[in-house]
Amino acid sequence: MATTEGARSSWSGKWAFILAAAASAVGLGNMWRFPYLAAKYGGGTFLLTYLVLVFTFGVSLLLLETALGRKTGQSAIGAFSSFGKKFTFIGVLASAVPFIITPYYCIIGGWVTKYTVSYLGAGPEALADGGGFFSGFITSNVESYIWMLVFMALVFVVVGLGVKGGIEKANLVMMPALIVMAIAIAIYTLTMPGALDGALYYLTPDFSKFSPELVISALGQMFYSLSLAMGIMITYGSYLNKKESLTSSVVRVGGFDIGVSFLAGLMIVPAAFVAMGSGEAVASSAGPSLMFITLPSVFVDMQGMAAIIGFVFFLLVLFAALTSAISLTETLVSIVQDGMKCTRKKALGIVIAFVVIAGVFINGGYNVLSFIEPLGAGSSMLDFADFISNSVMMPIVALLTCVFVGWIIKPKTIIDEVEASGPFKAASAWTIMIKFIAPVLVTVILVAYVAAQFGLFSM
Repeated sequence: MATTEGARSSWSGKWAFILAAAASAVGLGNMWRFPYLAAKYGGGTFLLTYLVLVFTFGVSLLLLETALGRKTGQSAIGAFSSFGKKFTFIGVLASAVPFIITPYYCIIGGWVTKYTVSYLGAGPEALADGGGFFSGFITSNVESYIWMLVFMALVFVVVGLGVKGGIEKANLVMMPALIVMAIAIAIYTLTMPGALDGALYYLTPDFSKFSPELVISALGQMFYSLSLAMGIMITYGSYLNKKESLTSSVVRVGGFDIGVSFLAGLMIVPAAFVAMGSGEAVASSAGPSLMFITLPSVFVDMQGMAAIIGFVFFLLVLFAALTSAISLTETLVSIVQDGMKCTRKKALGIVIAFVVIAGVFINGGYNVLSFIEPLGAGSSMLDFADFISNSVMMPIVALLTCVFVGWIIKPKTIIDEVEASGPFKAASAWTIMIKFIAPVLVTVILVAYVAAQFGLFSM
């Protein structure tokens, strides 16, 4: 990163960008949502559907956002406003998404940090008590805040060291370590009695499970797993050198996302299959309950290896959470720095203050502010923030972005930027995707997720 006051950061090369973008894509969604969806929707059928969607719809939007960032050299607000002030609102909406997500993501990161340490301290038996340990922790008036702040501190330190000195170096360690740990746990899991049946269930396509719900769920998973429509890829693209190939870079990012998601399923589905007996039982556990209640009960049955496997697994998840939280926080810093024309140090200070205050408020939804139930009985402020950002705002931002590029500034604007660093043989197909197919798909995601929230659609 340049040291001149107010100077823009930059990647040291193409692979630094690829690792950073992949690190952003690989997060908690890969670890607790992808395996659940694969178990629910016929294993291999879901895998194949997800694979096709990532390398068509997903990579197309990744390319659009990265090229837009590189062309303008700005984060989301500046990128859109550079084509006219009347388009600034799209950048504002895109920028609002990471401001909503980052605080609650750090809360969940605090949960993961607590569990990672607890496998070394309290031991696997304490965590495998059917949910008492988890509920007692997140509802605590002190401990839950402490671990949230510990996780935030780790993120802020890395971002504070800059793009090259912090983010690149952290990703260079955490991404390979994450993949090695995932492979090791997957191999160990497959040696358990009965685990191969779970692996076959996970890998074998069951086309009777193919349905519109499967496609919509795969679309939704791909959508926020790839960090689309939240300003991250625009920001990361703005740090990318003009000579680096955009097409090969975004394809590799999609490949990383699929690879880690696949490994997560290969770790979790067979292990849970052994403990629960069927794919349907595995599919009944999703989100936090799968990660913090079901899996500790699976690990405790590994007896002598329980503490080691539990610790390594949650360390893996911690790395995944950190890499995504670092990307979110870096995006916030870039937005503030561009918007206020201030130094990176001042922008980081503003971001830290906001994330901590918002995180304390949202975390209060599990204890001192638990009486606030914005989505109905039993819901929390974290649930509301997640719904608004992931299910409502991100599809709207993606729709507006596709219309903006496809029909206002025209696809050739982005195609020219892509071709500045190499041939773009799929330009015609990409144009059709952005102008016609992608707007329909993101509209379907938006309608389906809002309908599901109000019980009008089953997912």
